[in-house]
Amino acid sequence: MNISQRTSHAQMYRLMVYNRALHPELFDLQGRCLHRQGAYDAEVWISPSGHALRFQVDNQCITEAMLENTDHLPETGLIHALPCLGEKDFELSTDGKIGYVTTIQTESLTDNLYMTTYREVLDFSKETQPLQHQWVDPDGTPCLSLIEIQKYKREFHVQSFHLLGSLGLVLRTQSMFERLH
Repeated sequence: MNISQRTSHAQMYRLMVYNRALHPELFDLQGRCLHRQGAYDAEVWISPSGHALRFQVDNQCITEAMLENTDHLPETGLIHALPCLGEKDFELSTDGKIGYVTTIQTESLTDNLYMTTYREVLDFSKETQPLQHQWVDPDGTPCLSLIEIQKYKREFHVQSFHLLGSLGLVLRTQSMFERLH
């Protein structure tokens, strides 16, 4: 598969932002963790080649979902959708209790560069102990989804890597949720 075919397939991935929680049945969950700080609750879900993040302050909630196929996700509560292609930024302007900003970066790599990146991210995961899921594509190429979090008193930072072997694709997101009031 050449780079242009890989790039066109990457266009199928989307990052969706909601002003409500989503149900776990919508995802092929491979792991999850819940984080409670005094100012907020946050939940992280990981699935093959995707994730969902829920951040809640009192009755207000923001959910980020990044998946290949988003057709099954509801439109109710959808604030914004970003195609995962190239580099993109999004900042939620809100009058509520939650601030949210995210960046997306995608790269289509040659087979050799993909495997080098895969090994580097796997080594990184040994140092930080993130939530992760590994699998192998039907063509035998290793794949990895990894989510690293940093908790602060009023902020929740999330960095994700999704490495998709047969596509030679690396999807990276960096998101920050913040309790404003």
